[in-house]
Amino acid sequence: MHSADFLYKSSFLGQPLSSAAVTQRVQNIRHAMPDLHVVSEECIAEGDKVVTWSTLIGTIQKPALGYPPSAKILSISAMAFWTITPSNAIREICTRFDMASFRSQRGLATQPFAAKALP
Repeated sequence: MHSADFLYKSSFLGQPLSSAAVTQRVQNIRHAMPDLHVVSEECIAEGDKVVTWSTLIGTIQKPALGYPPSAKILSISAMAFWTITPSNAIREICTRFDMASFRSQRGLATQPFAAKALP
């Protein structure tokens, strides 16, 4: 499914992940959020590019990504930009998650974008 040169990039990761690393990351998230549902809101494809808008819904039942468990149901919007090879393998996925909404839903402090951009 992934090409030999596959890379996964994300708004919440400091560096790209290989196929094996992203597979492990997904397994860890699924373990921490066994009730996770991913709803595909929209998918647009042209040539070797695919863009998806999804909503992830579930509870963090075990520690994950540095966040403690919570009974609160979370809803997180995500955009993903995919590059597909001529043989239909996935060469790259770059995701952007609405982390401000996620932090707000968890009751964590958020900072307006304008405040982050100003010196």
